[in-house]
Amino acid sequence: MLDRLQALADRYEKLSELLCDPDVASDPKRLREYSKEQSDLQQSYEAYTEYKQVSEQLDDAKIMQGEKLDDEMREMVKMEIDELSGRKEELEEQIKILLLPKDPNDDKNVIVEIRGAAGGDEAALFAYELYRMYTKFADTQGWRVELMDFNENDLGGFKEVIFMITGKGAYSKLKFESGAHRVQRIPVTESGGRIHTSTSTVSVMPEVEEVEVEIFDKDIRVDTFCSSGAGGQSVNTTKSAVRVLHVPTGIMATCQDGKSQNENKAKALQVLRARIVDVQRQEEEAKYAGERKSKVGTGDRSERIRTYNFPQSRVTDHRIGLTLHKLDSVMNGDMEEIISSLTIAEQADIMERELN
Repeated sequence: MLDRLQALADRYEKLSELLCDPDVASDPKRLREYSKEQSDLQQSYEAYTEYKQVSEQLDDAKIMQGEKLDDEMREMVKMEIDELSGRKEELEEQIKILLLPKDPNDDKNVIVEIRGAAGGDEAALFAYELYRMYTKFADTQGWRVELMDFNENDLGGFKEVIFMITGKGAYSKLKFESGAHRVQRIPVTESGGRIHTSTSTVSVMPEVEEVEVEIFDKDIRVDTFCSSGAGGQSVNTTKSAVRVLHVPTGIMATCQDGKSQNENKAKALQVLRARIVDVQRQEEEAKYAGERKSKVGTGDRSERIRTYNFPQSRVTDHRIGLTLHKLDSVMNGDMEEIISSLTIAEQADIMERELN
């Protein structure tokens, strides 16, 4: 482990030299690549630097402990050794996590799709509330949310909504949200006061750059139509909304929230690329379906991941057995405890696999 850390530290310091090189400073591509690489290494470098400092201080304190000291000084040295030993153990655990294999998509922006599933209008209303929950969480992270496409029902719910969240680490935190979200409550449409169970599905896909997936003009069909709102009522009279079909795969993407046809086509292609890669990922995972699955699941939309029980103000994540009695806070974007718990579960799962 220490050899790996020293190699990372050497590379970090080499990158610092390269970033001061005038030739690199005048080359935007290399400057961007080296800056990103150094940024990715920074947390490990800082942890290793502190680990070396703490280790040296601990060795010095142990040497001092062996010398002739009065009682007061001996007690002070003992307290310092206990403190440094505790910090060294903390850093060792932190470093183990930092050295785990990293998902290459973790720093990417995400495209999120939410659909009302079982439950009709109630499922669509809950889909809207999930959209609101994610946008409020994005606000707490300083991320930007961009609506791409939506299909409303007459009650203001979303039969389907697609949006992009832009910000560093968006995928690393939201990748656990893919799956079926179940809501238990008395619907606004229920006159008898009975609790119903409905579901909405969420899919979180990392943004895919053009260079990662090449889509040829000959392989797509582009249709235009007027944007529409609830009930199908036209909200503009120009055909600015765009639907793009990828003929070889049959995958389709629509965008109507942009101001122009070109803007909507560009957004639809973003969604299309993400969907193509997502399908490929699911096909690859299906090949290894017999292998041990992660505790936090596969990201399959059919997998029930969480229940939101309104009468009990309870949120339960079924993958890790986490239950919180603060539903209102969660629905208002306070998701950090859930996401942190899922991240820890994933890290523990990866560490277990690494050891085996």
